[in-house]
Amino acid sequence: MVRDEVQSPAVGRHESREGAPVPDQPRIEHGTDAGDRTFRCESEMPVSKTEVADWHFRAGALDRLLPPWQDVRVIEDSGPLRPGVETVLSVPIAPFVRKRWRARIEEAVPGERFIDVQVSGPFGAWHHRHEFLEIEGDASSSRLRDSIAYRMPMGPLGGLGAGVVRRDLAKMFEYRHYRTAADLRRHADAGDVAPQTVVITGASGLIGTQLTAFLRTGGHVVRHLVRRTPDASAGEYRWDPARGEIDASAFDGADAVVHLAGAGIADRRWTPERMKVIRDSRVDGTRLIAETLAAMTTPPSVFVSASAVGFYGNRSERVDESAAAGEGFLSDVSVAWEDAADAARAAGIRVVHPRIGVVLTPKGGALEKMIPPFKLGAGGPLGSGRQGLSWIGIDDLLGVLHRVMIDDRYVGPVNATAPEPVDQRTFAKALGRVLRRPAIAPMPGFAAKILFGRMAGPLLLEGVEATPTVLADHGFRFETPDLESCLRLLLDGTPPAG
Repeated sequence: MVRDEVQSPAVGRHESREGAPVPDQPRIEHGTDAGDRTFRCESEMPVSKTEVADWHFRAGALDRLLPPWQDVRVIEDSGPLRPGVETVLSVPIAPFVRKRWRARIEEAVPGERFIDVQVSGPFGAWHHRHEFLEIEGDASSSRLRDSIAYRMPMGPLGGLGAGVVRRDLAKMFEYRHYRTAADLRRHADAGDVAPQTVVITGASGLIGTQLTAFLRTGGHVVRHLVRRTPDASAGEYRWDPARGEIDASAFDGADAVVHLAGAGIADRRWTPERMKVIRDSRVDGTRLIAETLAAMTTPPSVFVSASAVGFYGNRSERVDESAAAGEGFLSDVSVAWEDAADAARAAGIRVVHPRIGVVLTPKGGALEKMIPPFKLGAGGPLGSGRQGLSWIGIDDLLGVLHRVMIDDRYVGPVNATAPEPVDQRTFAKALGRVLRRPAIAPMPGFAAKILFGRMAGPLLLEGVEATPTVLADHGFRFETPDLESCLRLLLDGTPPAG
């Protein structure tokens, strides 16, 4: 093999703020071998070889490893790794052009390695070997190595795009190794916690999908409450909160319930009918679960029932969990939403209300909607730009939900927000810097009201800067505590420093 480039040499380890070993940047090599192009990425993981291998072999690993800035769509997921299974992805190969990539697991040796090969797809050939390696004399850490032999498509013409592929591979695998290590560190931070059985509502949504993957790769068992006909083999149980119907057997033997379901706040214009749906979908579902749990002889020990920073209303001052409820529709909904869990509280079940801020991910939500106008140079602050914006990166939110689920110290409201909330103008400037675009095209308040109607005020022109005092008091560690590091990780794959 000829190795013609080495990037990000690993030279040891540094210490995190909590003193735990943090891997340095991965060692990346590009080369050629018998006509094939080669790529290798290797880095240190903060847990044992067995734990790294188990993480990869469990269902959910693919969802956790897909780079958030790429619009890769899973068409068929093979689930847990085993020889012969195939996964199908839809991948972008040019603006407005997509191609299906079918990959087959050629070899899978639990605890050691697995190999996937391209059956059909964007490359002329693809052979990817994943290896999990011990570090001599250090059983508490290990090394992850990805080795790829590939050929560009279209013969000599394909070589014209080789530089882009090299860059994209390095960027993608640096992110994949970071995400693997970060997730494993989250689970290790939990200490000696036995695998939990967790019931999730809203599991098909933006947060629920990633929470399911995060928990399953960590060795937990996840069940879903769904409104459609359930697939029992996938751990699904039916409920219909509008009708007051629920399959209570979903909770038998469960350790925790994480309730995320509720109609979308910004999916449609706020008519009186839509506002009733927004409220009822949260209050009725929460009350149904709380009363069902309260009636059980041996209920789950914790009910994590989502809420929102809308609880605080529109404020000019910073607030934490000690602040009283604000005024307005979103505040009224949040108060009723939290109160609907009272039956579970009265039954002695630990109830936690994560008051969730604006969840950042380019896969959906507010950030997904902001990116296109910013890329066109038409982005900027909304209204005055002085309204507060309490944000949190999606991976930190998963960490919060996991932590409050397993840690008995958390009871009642917990602000699920980053420690550095900003105003809308600061957010727009940070997004513009990361996307390398100006952020000087504000949307006046009157225009927002014309475009979005009644929801424009509470969702766009008002806000609050909510700080996570409870999380801070209990030593919760954020991956991306500042806005720019969060945006850079999500939008260009740059891992946070330190």
